Amino acid sequence: MKKLTNEELPDAVEALFGKMECIEILLKEKNHLYSRNDRSKNYLVIEKCSSSFNKSDLAQFFYLLMDEAVLFFDTKSENCNRSKMQQFIEENFTYSGDVGLQVSIDTISKQFSESKGFTYREKQLKFLDKVICIFQNRRKKLACR
Repeated sequence: MKKLTNEELPDAVEALFGKMECIEILLKEKNHLYSRNDRSKNYLVIEKCSSSFNKSDLAQFFYLLMDEAVLFFDTKSENCNRSKMQQFIEENFTYSGDVGLQVSIDTISKQFSESKGFTYREKQLKFLDKVICIFQNRRKKLACR
């Protein structure tokens, strides 16, 4: 292996991180298959719902549905509702990682905060345009039937 220059280091670290992420996912999948077939182990393997969204977009999607009261856990406490929604996402969904493989969500708090703040207004508008386009395409498909 050649010695890296300071300029090459960030790209090498990013490539290494992507490879590590792939290995972790493969190990998790192997463990998932093993534990499902091994009847001597008495623990539940929870299958999570996969998403084509990246982590930020997934947070924005659920934040939008929560903020518009389409989905909710607690109508009386905004903080409790947000906390339960975040926990629900973390426990039940994966997102599309940098290399296109599904990644489990450790925490989505930062991305939820970005969805609320006006600092990321342009990013939110771009995401809304993306979601609207998905729904418009769906509408066209239904109208053509």
